[in-house]
Amino acid sequence: MSERKYRDLREHIRLLEEKGLLIRVSREINKDTELHPLVRWQYRGGIAEKDRKAFFFENVIDAKGKKYDMPVVVGALAANPEIYCIGVGCRRDEIGEVWQKALTSSILPRKVEKARCQEVVITGDELDKEGNGTDRFPVPISTPGFDNAPYSTCSHWFTRDIETGVRNVGNYRGQMKGRRKIGVFPSGLGQDIVVHWEKCKARGVPLEAALVIGAPPAVSYAAVQKVPLGVDEIAIAGGLVGESIPVVKCKTVDIDVPADAEIVIEGKISIEYLEPEGPFGESHGYMHPRQINPYMEITCITHRKDAIYVSWISQVTPSESSVVKKVGYEPMFLNHLRNTCSIKTVKRVHLHEPLTNLRKFIIVQMDKPSESEVWRALFSATTFHQGVGKILVAVDMDIDPENIDAVMWAMCYRMKPHLDVQIVKGLEKGHAPPFSGASDSKDIVSLHDPADESALLVNAILKEPYPPISLPKKEYMENARKIWEELGLPELNPEPPWYGYSLGQWDKELEEEAERAVKGDHFANGDIQARLRVKA
Repeated sequence: MSERKYRDLREHIRLLEEKGLLIRVSREINKDTELHPLVRWQYRGGIAEKDRKAFFFENVIDAKGKKYDMPVVVGALAANPEIYCIGVGCRRDEIGEVWQKALTSSILPRKVEKARCQEVVITGDELDKEGNGTDRFPVPISTPGFDNAPYSTCSHWFTRDIETGVRNVGNYRGQMKGRRKIGVFPSGLGQDIVVHWEKCKARGVPLEAALVIGAPPAVSYAAVQKVPLGVDEIAIAGGLVGESIPVVKCKTVDIDVPADAEIVIEGKISIEYLEPEGPFGESHGYMHPRQINPYMEITCITHRKDAIYVSWISQVTPSESSVVKKVGYEPMFLNHLRNTCSIKTVKRVHLHEPLTNLRKFIIVQMDKPSESEVWRALFSATTFHQGVGKILVAVDMDIDPENIDAVMWAMCYRMKPHLDVQIVKGLEKGHAPPFSGASDSKDIVSLHDPADESALLVNAILKEPYPPISLPKKEYMENARKIWEELGLPELNPEPPWYGYSLGQWDKELEEEAERAVKGDHFANGDIQARLRVKA
């Protein structure tokens, strides 16, 4: 393989360690009950954003005591914005320019014949052996006490349009349902993977796919970005780093994947059946109810001999998954308003992150705009992406959009509700509760959202049962806090909510599934869901 200038994941990790941005944990850590809760404390424990770091777990076990020879890294891509910028190779104040260049000057990938991601190859009946399927990898449980299985989170799904051949890379969670089966949550209609699946279904052939874990950082940043349908995210990643990303063809499917990835799971996504998938603690801050979703039947697993498993911490924001989106989303949102919509008085877009998950509370900072420009900017902001923009506020240059107290001050003294508030109807709520008809585990939530949402200041008092708060249960967080203190990490100042609890939309069956998951019996949950499969 020819020389490259950009860093792969392990080179990135080494640089983080050199800069004091990585914590190595050598003591034994249970991936099912301790790993994510431990990292969670740096987001719910009053740790300043700049002080959040990547965690490298060297000694990982599961709930049944199984030891893994593969380390797990969490926070390595976006524990804080500095880490993100190191992954791209630029300063924070350059990120907007770098993203704009990547979008306008993308660089196509280049094919190679050999790749580190294929040093180990497992196919056929070998996949059925213990430790050769999904159980080969130390996949953490993200929300112990509520999740019904380990889920891949930093998981990039590669698929290809069967008609055009155009590749798509999207980041979607993957439920470990069995040694040779992974559920996929495409997170809504309109996603490229859904378009690809529908085209394959029309032709009567399964959708070939590859689940990539541990890609070079630039690929991960491109995978979560909102780009137009049909745009190749690998080419965008190339634009981010200024050079072509090497890719290699998979062993059993016609998909090209990053040659420098850590792990590749190949397979075919069924078009004949769908299965219940979830629940899972999502970034809107609640447990996302189970839905009928596709699943992939694994045909091959490849990985580096010394592979590193990568996990993102998500759920209640802020989290790694919100930072990895925010740093790229904000300049793209700004570009949409300033350039696509040509509103030059817009100077900054701030997506509020804590608890609201970037999508709902948006502050647009403007420099001496006319009244029509203000309204055009706010209306345009509601159309940037499905489910984005429920509360939108325009502020002057003297108001720090990151300081909500300052934003509230401007709202209290610089606007009159009867003159300065408008309602935009006909919107979709997008990736958020309430989840109609999800009162128990037998109810399946539809992917189809009605256009009954609006952009408005709203009463946020809980009015109906909601899923549990998507944080690990109290006992797991308390245990993780003891480990945190054992490790001599910075003093914690817990910020509520710092543990998960039910708000009514949780039943005995879901509780039992979560209990099985933390005991390592999540395959039993996959078997139960398999019996509930329905025709696609």
